[in-house]
Amino acid sequence: MDIKKQSSARGTAGVSFAARLSFQNISHSYASGAQTLRDVSLCAEPGEVLCLLGPSGSGKTTLLRIAAGIEAQRSGRVFLNEREIAGPDVFLPPEKRSIGLVFQDFALFPHLTILDNVRFGLTALSGEEAQKEAMIALERVGLEGYANAYPHVLSGGEQQRVALARALAPRPAVLLMDEPFSGLDSRLKDSVRAETLAILRQSRATAVVVTHDAEEAMRMGDRIALLKGGELVQVGTAEELYHRPADLFVAGFFSEINEFDGQVHAGSVETPLGRFPAGGLEEGADATVAVRLSGFQVDQERGSVPARVVSRRFLGVVEFLELAIPGADRHVRARVRCGQLQPGVRDIWLNVVPTDVLVFARQSFETSRESA
Repeated sequence: MDIKKQSSARGTAGVSFAARLSFQNISHSYASGAQTLRDVSLCAEPGEVLCLLGPSGSGKTTLLRIAAGIEAQRSGRVFLNEREIAGPDVFLPPEKRSIGLVFQDFALFPHLTILDNVRFGLTALSGEEAQKEAMIALERVGLEGYANAYPHVLSGGEQQRVALARALAPRPAVLLMDEPFSGLDSRLKDSVRAETLAILRQSRATAVVVTHDAEEAMRMGDRIALLKGGELVQVGTAEELYHRPADLFVAGFFSEINEFDGQVHAGSVETPLGRFPAGGLEEGADATVAVRLSGFQVDQERGSVPARVVSRRFLGVVEFLELAIPGADRHVRARVRCGQLQPGVRDIWLNVVPTDVLVFARQSFETSRESA
């Protein structure tokens, strides 16, 4: 069925009553002693799409499971608005929380029709009411025409929308989504992701989406919470995390970077690419200068830094360059728009875009990469 025709035919079912989901000082560890979350405090505001972002093992899925009631925290509390739903003396079961969950693998029942899959959780309603609500949910995702079909006839994107309809059918106050697009073909991801976001906006439920993909988080999230090693590193809008990262880990998670170590002298750090302001770091402090791959202007005649092209790869809109520059012990990587350099050119000049340069107190980014 044509996606555009489906979208135009979708119903506008009654909205959910969005709630605030709050985590207060959440810690979690398994019986083995491995700690997965360390004192995490975070809030998803009513009607907001909050993305939990981080590498594998950062604790984002565990936090989602704690919110759903599938996992119990070791310490801390979870609130839905002002109501405590999990804490030292309280633990509401999943079905009592008014929280919907979309699993990574969709978890559809192959022996049930699409309609029966969607109305599976509507046990509090009569059969007739449950069928009506399930059909409304299917209309919302544009799949009412498949009500009597079975999951195996649907594409991955369609199965994802059925799982979304099933989670939205009870009109939850909060919807949790665990890597909802990871199983989709890369060509489908953009369209399915856009459709899902439109459905979330229409339903007005608070949504918490787990992903390991920074671009996906920026596309979907009103705000992003970045985790690393069970700890919350930074929370903010996509613009805040990209332009004002808290540390080198955040900067490297949102864009590819070149790194240069140095020391602060007279308020700046000297690198093979030039001197850059140290952003308030103390005199003599060890620092790391990060330069995004997009932060270079190239020219064949003039510039501030001479460079030799070591390798060059065509990537469509841009070219990926590896460059040797004086004083650097490793190649500098750059992404530049195609057509700026003639074919076969070897010696070029660089100018660095100041807004693509970030300076941090030195830390071990290799350790950060290992945790990813």
